[in-house]
Amino acid sequence: MKSSQSEIEERTRLAGTNKFELLLFRLGEAPQSGQRELFGINVFKVREVLVMPPVTELANAHEHMMGVANIRGQLIPVINLPAVVGCKPSKGLGILMVTEFGRTVQAFAVEDVREIVRLDWDQVLPAEGSHAGALITSLARLDGAKSDSRLAQVLDVEQILRNVMPEAEKQEINKEAVGPALQLPPGTIILAADDSAVARSVIELGLQAMGAKYEMVKSGKEAWERLVAIHNEAQAQGQTARDRIAVVLSDLEMPEMDGFTLTRLIKQDSRFKNVPVVIHSSLTGTTNENHVKTVGADAYVAKFVPRELADTIRRVLPATRH
Repeated sequence: MKSSQSEIEERTRLAGTNKFELLLFRLGEAPQSGQRELFGINVFKVREVLVMPPVTELANAHEHMMGVANIRGQLIPVINLPAVVGCKPSKGLGILMVTEFGRTVQAFAVEDVREIVRLDWDQVLPAEGSHAGALITSLARLDGAKSDSRLAQVLDVEQILRNVMPEAEKQEINKEAVGPALQLPPGTIILAADDSAVARSVIELGLQAMGAKYEMVKSGKEAWERLVAIHNEAQAQGQTARDRIAVVLSDLEMPEMDGFTLTRLIKQDSRFKNVPVVIHSSLTGTTNENHVKTVGADAYVAKFVPRELADTIRRVLPATRH
């Protein structure tokens, strides 16, 4: 049996090949169809899965906050995930998924956990064009491109936390929070990529507070296509991509192409290799941060700490100056 460290290392190596692992679970019957749909979360966000422990209800808490559980001496907030998405568990809430991302630890109560599947990011499609609700970032085709492939809905955990625990957003985003305005090279922008709607809104507020010009896209694939287009436009005017792009700011988890692959493509391409790349992700932890360095990223910063993001961008900006 593999050790936990060897499993982590193997999963980290997957990221360099545009692959990842998704933990599948069920939340009960869907409100309209009555079917027990599959949902998924990136394994890297899951610290552990355990049988539901005792939960202490908190007075005057959000309606979807079940309370807190004492797990090995740590008090962890427990969110009723079926209630959040409107499902009705037929078997009760028997499993607790303890998650860690964005420097926070929280647990989600679910009906049951099914399996871990290994997927290519190109099997994951953005949900925005499929009329999915705000709580879904993407849809994973579990059986590849088959027309009858099973689908799993990948939840936007940042949006869920924002809805249930708005007090967790402790830092106000304003000019005072981010410090002095960014001094981007003239004529350049920050190209930012993130698949989460709530993440994009927070990033935009941060970049606006920094006084930075920017363009926002929704996936690594879209960011790469935009980079190529910008290069072609610049070349037609006797310029390079560096004359147009000050920094690429990228999430890690994105449908079609993840941030690891985007970074590797940028750094291995002579047209873009001198453009700084900052990874801005909720996938915190030493293993992820070390892997970010192996694909050539210039910096890594955890979501959502406005001052740290601003300071990190400032740190890589000198590389863009002529």
